[in-house]
Amino acid sequence: MKPNWDLKTALETRAKELGFDAVRIASADIGETPGEHLAEFVATGHHGTMDWMATTLERRRSPRALWPEARSVIVLGLNYGPERDPRDVLDKPDRGAIAAYAGNRDYHDIVKGRLKQLAGWLASRADCDVKVFVDTAPVMEKPIAAHAGLGWQGKHTNLVSRDYGSWLFLGEIYTTLDLAPDPPLADHCGSCRACLDACPTGALPAPYRIDARRCISYLTIELKGPIPRHLRPAIGNRIYGCDDCLAVCPWNKYASATREMKLSVRDDLAAPPLAELAALDDAAFRAFFSGSPVKRIGRGRFVRNVLIAIGNSGDPALLDAVRPLMADESPLVRGAAAWAYQRLAASSEVETTRAERRTLETDADVRAEWAPEKERERKEETGQ
Repeated sequence: MKPNWDLKTALETRAKELGFDAVRIASADIGETPGEHLAEFVATGHHGTMDWMATTLERRRSPRALWPEARSVIVLGLNYGPERDPRDVLDKPDRGAIAAYAGNRDYHDIVKGRLKQLAGWLASRADCDVKVFVDTAPVMEKPIAAHAGLGWQGKHTNLVSRDYGSWLFLGEIYTTLDLAPDPPLADHCGSCRACLDACPTGALPAPYRIDARRCISYLTIELKGPIPRHLRPAIGNRIYGCDDCLAVCPWNKYASATREMKLSVRDDLAAPPLAELAALDDAAFRAFFSGSPVKRIGRGRFVRNVLIAIGNSGDPALLDAVRPLMADESPLVRGAAAWAYQRLAASSEVETTRAERRTLETDADVRAEWAPEKERERKEETGQ
């Protein structure tokens, strides 16, 4: 079908009626460069334990690799710019910092529901097939959004919009309809390196490059095992994701001040007390985070994150929240509790408790957490 500007205008109008803040069109042919960058990312191992990135690499390279019949991609953006600086809670070590996007309902549900409505509307008015995607599918959302002119990929590798800064949820509608594409935008990062300098763990080694293995979002969400010891102190009290590189982007000042209230951060997730979060059992965790993306990682990984934050707090008063978890049924939780306890307790108490826990502990990884620092360093040097 030839480009239909009337249909495109109607599509943009309907998207705005459904609550999307931005809509652009990309050709399904985005060229080879994005796929080459993704292949390089995987080849260097920067994807860490996210094996799905390697197994879906070929399908992820371009829209047509995923769906050969696709001719156009409708890219939608939903502004989730926080009402206050999400970094404010970093100055409260007894509280947890949760990434702004996870402060309320799971955005996958919000975006996908609206995508389905828009796709249904389009299919009913044009002779075409449609498929909708959020970021759970093998889709390179940010390169496609940049190709559509929704913004550009900043030096932090996330999309930056001139209107909404670094705060956009993305979703796509693939269609067999041949719509007129929008032109891409030029990169407007210039000489700014604020996002690179803001990363607490050095996960942005160079502009437009990310090593996920050091990224706090990866460490607290994607990583299923223990967080590497050398990175734990830099995590601070970030217990789910990290907003630092996004929050410092100068383009955020142009973000619209109007937001849908249902995307506002829940009051009880704005700066939740670490001690209360540590006490959540599985049922309480599921109930507290019902409808939230946090629920996806499960209680074990979440409490692991909370214990790392407690260990970084420097507050011995939080030991009461740690001690019960040293005998938790989850080895992941027990290991993080061992680390937090040894960071906060008096050295004389640590020696006695360490000997007791190493005798009782059956998990090798948790036993290693209880090893004295010099013993651990010696084993690392000898490769044992």
